[in-house]
Amino acid sequence: MAERIAPRDDIAVMEGYHSPQVSVDVRLNTNESPLPPPPAFVEAVAAAAISTAWHRYPDRGAVALRERLAEFHGVSKTQVFAANGSNEVLQTLSLAYGGPGRAIAVFEPTYAMHSQIARITGAVVAQGTRAEDLTLDPAEVQRVIAESRPAITYLCSPNNPTGMIESRQTVLDTLDAVEAIGGLLVVDEAYGQFAPWSALELVDDGRSLVVTRTFSKTWSMAAARLGYLIGPSWVVDELEKVVLPYHLDALKQEAGRLALDFVAEMEQRVSLLNEERGRVDAALRELPCDVWPSAANFILFRPTTVDADVVWQELVERSVLVRNCSGWPGLQGCLRVTIGTPDEDDRFLAALREVLT
Repeated sequence: MAERIAPRDDIAVMEGYHSPQVSVDVRLNTNESPLPPPPAFVEAVAAAAISTAWHRYPDRGAVALRERLAEFHGVSKTQVFAANGSNEVLQTLSLAYGGPGRAIAVFEPTYAMHSQIARITGAVVAQGTRAEDLTLDPAEVQRVIAESRPAITYLCSPNNPTGMIESRQTVLDTLDAVEAIGGLLVVDEAYGQFAPWSALELVDDGRSLVVTRTFSKTWSMAAARLGYLIGPSWVVDELEKVVLPYHLDALKQEAGRLALDFVAEMEQRVSLLNEERGRVDAALRELPCDVWPSAANFILFRPTTVDADVVWQELVERSVLVRNCSGWPGLQGCLRVTIGTPDEDDRFLAALREVLT
């Protein structure tokens, strides 16, 4: 038998990014919307599927979708890039601006795919750490950027998994440091619609700043895998060089365009989830838990009387699934719960009370 080819040395030692898929009644581990999109949206997508020219390649430039997104955000379509989920947006950024011989800066704990994608595309990860309370340390940000001179610097706001948001001044100060070394600042706003402000207001062609968004959360379209960024036109031009041709299928493009006909319904879902987040936050604070303030559709908490691994397993046995973050950098003993429907959250809180009290 011929010798089997080995993967790259750095790939061979990696672990993939996974979240447990367990059969339970209440699934609150992956920050999906607990509410489906409007029936009228589903009907419109079904009609689009019937009228799609399946024997033809899709619009390579996703022009109609980009035009609608540009209109929604008040920018030019040349400042919009769409891809298969925000993860492909991040990967395309790494392909264009990262790679061998370049660094990509992250500040742990944060979204694991920032580092994962950086390594897969051959870049070095310049890892900074957050303060003990998990807030971003401005001095640490300045140190990492000055010492590592990263091609890409990531800020995640609201940060996953902590839920905390970065201030406008923090983004501006980080951008100044990034531009001083000729880098690019990427603000990951996968949960941006839940937050009180957005770095989108800072984007223009004169700044080295992009903001990434997703349809998975607030648009209730996790199954579609659709994301995008808003940034300078010159960044979008470079991304178009490295992305695969026809990477965004025709039905997905149409689904994204159609979703933008239902902005009011999206905003209502966001409002309901933000209100429900407040209720769950208050209930968690009545239990023996440390709780971090969140501007997203999830809450990070740390049980203080029972080991997190035990709590996670006991919740699963009660048919409730949350995310066990206790093995992530800086998150020993922490769990993260997605905000669900009121009934789902009641099931979660009742189960957690049984385990902790």
